[in-house]
Amino acid sequence: MNRNIVHIDLDTFFVSCERLMNRELIGKPVLVGGTSGRGVVAACSYEARQYGVHSAMPMQMARRLCPEAIVVKGNSSIYSKFSDEITDIIKEEAPLYEKSSIDEFYIDVSGMDKFYGCYKWAQELRQRIIDQTHLPISFGLSTNKTVSKVATGEIKPNGYQQIEYGHEKEFLAPLPVKKIPMVGDQTYKMLLSMGIRYVKTIQEMPIELMDKVMGKNGIVLWKKAQGIDNSLVEPYHERKSISSSLTFEKDTIDVQALKNLLLAMAEKLAFYLRNGNKLTSCVTVTVRYSDFDTRTRQKRIPYTSLDHTLIQTTMELFDQLYTRRVLVRLVGVRFSHLVGGSYQMKLFEDDTKLINLYQRMDKIRNRYGQNAVQRASTLGTRGIGQMANPFNGQPPVIPAHRRM
Repeated sequence: MNRNIVHIDLDTFFVSCERLMNRELIGKPVLVGGTSGRGVVAACSYEARQYGVHSAMPMQMARRLCPEAIVVKGNSSIYSKFSDEITDIIKEEAPLYEKSSIDEFYIDVSGMDKFYGCYKWAQELRQRIIDQTHLPISFGLSTNKTVSKVATGEIKPNGYQQIEYGHEKEFLAPLPVKKIPMVGDQTYKMLLSMGIRYVKTIQEMPIELMDKVMGKNGIVLWKKAQGIDNSLVEPYHERKSISSSLTFEKDTIDVQALKNLLLAMAEKLAFYLRNGNKLTSCVTVTVRYSDFDTRTRQKRIPYTSLDHTLIQTTMELFDQLYTRRVLVRLVGVRFSHLVGGSYQMKLFEDDTKLINLYQRMDKIRNRYGQNAVQRASTLGTRGIGQMANPFNGQPPVIPAHRRM
């Protein structure tokens, strides 16, 4: 039985949400993202893209390219609300779906063609979402996730199309190789250096050559270029890491302020771990200097979710990293190698009173807010953000770009 996979993409989602709340933005070039000097474009309207603006571009550059653009700071909670509304519609209608990001979904409708046309079903779902949310939406339908995603990208904005079984390779052949989802900037540069610009070139290459040049990724890329992708639609995302980072509005050399910020990040992430019944065994700290020299160091530790252990490790890594008397642009903390479970006390090392204190602090935070209880040294820190429940199986929300 051939699979039928629908890929749904909410067109310029952040911009579309802003336009629903402010009708004056309709038809005008709009940039959503950081409004400060170091802000980054999180999303831009098609009117702004005509000037060469794209997401992840520095806001200053975007405003130079499109001076008449309207800049909106953005609100991740509003976008989450709209996304949840669409998710509820899809959950009600779809037999099996995967929310791959705040504005993208995959739906497996395999077998439905025997009773009801998959393409017709997808069109009706799209129309229902538009009727209820008034947001523009595009979709692609094919036999796998890769071809469906590419098909969606080719039919945007606010369109839909189906790539029939057996026509996947033919559809992909004339497209630029960068259209394949796994091809990022570095891979694209490598392919260009090999004289590969279009998918058809990869289709005509022997798989052994791709394996020799790029290893396992080369084999995956070759298969995707042929229109082959057996990856499943997964309804639940098991989060493998949790992190927090901040780019400063003004570079700083205040070491104590940097340590206080990292402490606040580690404390908040530890709270999320305990709330999600998770443990971490790897702490990573990142420091980016004003000259964009980025240093990262990590350390493996016994599985834990306790503040004092994670904070101590974070501080140790920062002391090892911060070896240059140069202004700092960004700092960040990441906990990875996550597993489910509760912390097991060490008989001769852990203090029962301290464990009980964490439990009471968490109870207060859950009742009165995440900032209801803080260490004195973290009271002045701002901009590290909050997450409702990072372990709910949903992909992380892309927050509005924060600057301190």
